[in-house]
Order: sequence, then structure tokens, then C-alpha cells
Amino acid sequence: MSRPAKKNGIPDRWLDYTAVGKRLRGTRFIAFKVPLKQALTHQLPSSDVFGPWELLDALTKEEEELGLIIDLTFTTRYYKVEDIPSSLLCVKIFTRGHEVPSDNTILSFKRAVRRFLRENEDNDKLIGVHCTHGLNRTGYLICRYLIDVDGMDPKEAVERESVSHV
Repeated sequence: MSRPAKKNGIPDRWLDYTAVGKRLRGTRFIAFKVPLKQALTHQLPSSDVFGPWELLDALTKEEEELGLIIDLTFTTRYYKVEDIPSSLLCVKIFTRGHEVPSDNTILSFKRAVRRFLRENEDNDKLIGVHCTHGLNRTGYLICRYLIDVDGMDPKEAVERESVSHV
């Protein structure tokens, strides 16, 4: 079974998705699609470019500050830690697409979030979470955290997460 070819290295259907969602009400989470390094976006029209700096610009416009990026893609080809501003913490959790994340992945996600929140309880910096499109793996792990750690009702967690993409 072959996978669809990636046009110019851009992930399949990446252009179809909104770059950055809204902060999940009552949380420090924000979801976004994978920001791409300049080598991948140089052929795109400027209106379609979304990399680490565009991510920060979008959040600044919303008067939000990002403190942590949790990367759930199963590759390192979209960007490297060196492409991210040094003011941001980055956690890479290799997470396969098209399958339910493993217990180890869920635990790694929860630990990264809890550590960041503990170390940043004196500020309101956001936790940015992304997979390729910022929906499936991202939404699942954010919801698992809200349900398992914060004790949120599953229906409410899913509703909050889905509203953040509008």
C-alpha cells in the first residue's frame, strides 16, 4: 500500500487546515497544525506559510504567550528544535497517526504537561500541541489529559476541544 506523495515536502492536505486554533476555554492548551521549516515553505505563497515564527505572531495578535510545544508527529522532517525560538520549550513525543496513542504516549504527554504547569504556575504561558493537522492525535491527547488528570466530563472535553478549531 503506497502513501500519497507529498507535494514539495508539504504534508498531504496540510494546506486544507487552519494554522492555529483558539485557546481551549479554561485551560492552557492551544492546538495547531505542524509548523514547517523554511526549506519546506519557501515555494508557498506568503499567505500559506506557517512556521514557528508565524505561530508566535498569531499568538501575539491574540495576546497569548506560548511556553511549550508538544510535537506529536512521527517524524523530524518538518522542523528541528533549532528552528524553534530558544524562548520555547519543546517536547517531542513520536506518535503514529491513524491509530490510538499507546499508554506510554499518553503517560509521556501527561508528564510533559504536568511538569510544565508545575514549573509555570506563576504565569499564563500556553501549551501548544500539534500533530500533522492539529486535530486527531492532538485532540485525543488533550482530551485524555482533561478527562484523566483534570477530571473533566468526557463530553465536555470533546466539545471544548472541537470548539477550539473554529
